[in-house]
Amino acid sequence: MSGVSTIDESATNALQDALAAEHAALWCYGLVVVYLDAAQAAQARADADAHRALRAKVETTLTQIGARPVSAQPAYAIPQPVVDAGSAAALALVAETDALAAWRSVVERTADRPLRQAALDALTEGTLRCSRWREATNTPPPIPPFPGR
Repeated sequence: MSGVSTIDESATNALQDALAAEHAALWCYGLVVVYLDAAQAAQARADADAHRALRAKVETTLTQIGARPVSAQPAYAIPQPVVDAGSAAALALVAETDALAAWRSVVERTADRPLRQAALDALTEGTLRCSRWREATNTPPPIPPFPGR
């Protein structure tokens, strides 16, 4: 997201929401990884690393434009208890779906070219992560027709 010049309040708010979604995704991955088999746990760790890197970029961007980045919450509400690999994969899917919605909002709320490109990249990479969890949970189609909607 480097190269972001100036963005308006609407775009800043959308970027803060994306940061909040990244915080939540990381929290979710921290919870689910212990319930997954070795292959899925490795994927969850890789996905968490991607979210961690993206979160750092968003925090840097917000700081550069003079906005204080939102903080992570100590815990997040989840739609259902995580008790096994299936419910863990379902929560990973929720985390990715929520992050996609936040990044789509950034794309829709900025005209800043570098920020739009960064949000589009986040949306594209997130769609690939989401598709793996959709497949793991047998949620068709593997790639939703409008990611983030």
